[in-house]
Amino acid sequence: MARPGKKRKVLFVLEIIVLLLFIGGLYVYGQISSRLDKIKQPELKKEEIVVNQEAPKMTGYKTYVLFGIDSRGEGSKFSAQNSDTMIIVSVNNDTKEVKMASVYRDTLLNIGNDTYTKANAAYAYGGPEQAITMLNTNLDLDISDYATADFSALVEVVDDLGGLEIPLSYAEIEHMNNYCVETSELTGKSYTPIEKPDPAPEDQEATVDTYHLNGVQVTSYCRIRYTASLDMGRTERQRRVLGMLFDKAKTAGLSSIFKIMDDVFPMVQTSLSKQDILGLLPTLIGYKFTDSTGFPSKFKFSNIKGSIIVPTDLESTVIELHKFLYNDENYTPSSEVKARSAKIIEIVGGESSLDDAAKTQSDDTTNTTDTFVWSADTSTDDTDYSYDNSGSDYDYDYDNSGSDYDYDNDGGGYDDTTGGDYSNDDGGYDDTTGGDTTGGDDTTGGDDNGGGDDYSYDDNTGESDFSDGDTDSGMTESEE
Repeated sequence: MARPGKKRKVLFVLEIIVLLLFIGGLYVYGQISSRLDKIKQPELKKEEIVVNQEAPKMTGYKTYVLFGIDSRGEGSKFSAQNSDTMIIVSVNNDTKEVKMASVYRDTLLNIGNDTYTKANAAYAYGGPEQAITMLNTNLDLDISDYATADFSALVEVVDDLGGLEIPLSYAEIEHMNNYCVETSELTGKSYTPIEKPDPAPEDQEATVDTYHLNGVQVTSYCRIRYTASLDMGRTERQRRVLGMLFDKAKTAGLSSIFKIMDDVFPMVQTSLSKQDILGLLPTLIGYKFTDSTGFPSKFKFSNIKGSIIVPTDLESTVIELHKFLYNDENYTPSSEVKARSAKIIEIVGGESSLDDAAKTQSDDTTNTTDTFVWSADTSTDDTDYSYDNSGSDYDYDYDNSGSDYDYDNDGGGYDDTTGGDYSNDDGGYDDTTGGDTTGGDDTTGGDDNGGGDDYSYDDNTGESDFSDGDTDSGMTESEE
């Protein structure tokens, strides 16, 4: 039988251990809490976020969206930029499963006010409120929280966690090395180029080896969109990297976690409060990534200018998305989704006008002004900016009419290599020689002779064809 004195000693030791754990917990909580103050938390105007009335309310789930912003624009931060990365994150609070779905940046969707263009433009038009609304109304979602970062944040996270082991193909090595030059310059971080196999393998898309990559390399890997898989491959790489980082963070020590917070939190903007984030931290241990996908699952390409991804049946692809994110077998698309599904096909002139493959790849920038926008403005004039086959003098359609201002390949159009109609050099408007010497017109960089505005391509009239980003006929231009 144990003596009373010995029992008291054991209890005293246990009390000391509990007290130390409590103090340690308070210390960790305090360290995390103080670092959360570094995150930018601007007020999200939730009254501006729209949810379709018929959209389902998914109980037991919480849905977030992660926006990745290109940080190359001068003086840019988190607004007035395209969100080239859009990842929907579904968290099942019952099963502790986390799923991710990337929305392809060039997907033709209604970004608000009946304006149809690339989905990534919604963030530039109206910040996170409009980008979230775009996702909610096109996909019948109910998202209210987001986080935004540029690719510099990814560089820091990867380096703070010691890098990642990633399998690469010959094509990925080549493109990653090219991207690394710019990524390194922008972030001030160094890297060592991966040596390409010599000779090059016959199948350049097949994995050749697994490599240890640092932050600059992983970020450049996530930017690749010029392999055979195009943007679909790029988003898959991004989801793969996020999953690897999530798993690695769960086993990282406190010092690594604190360093990530110090380095990365100042680069992040979110709608989540400090209390919300503290409540999410336990998910690093108890939750796991189980699957990921890209949206839309069914699509074809429009090749007017660059490449636009067209959901051939938005309605059915949204059904598949809800099955994936929420295991919802009974979801029925709302009337809003059905209407937008029909409108997209109407805009492009029917599925028969689309291509199975992209003929050209959109430039990897956020500053070009060569993406068409369809707006529901019903007024008309003599200028035709439609997607029909009228072949008018100002015809921006899918045909090969050979008009003076068309987007065909007749050798004298708007995007060729022979000296198009809007060229002052020898290379057309958007070609390998730099196009117009002033950035889109003859003399001033926005129109001719100072009139009009930044989207004017008129000749000596001082009147803008794309005045204030809108036209009388409904076709506008927007930044890619």
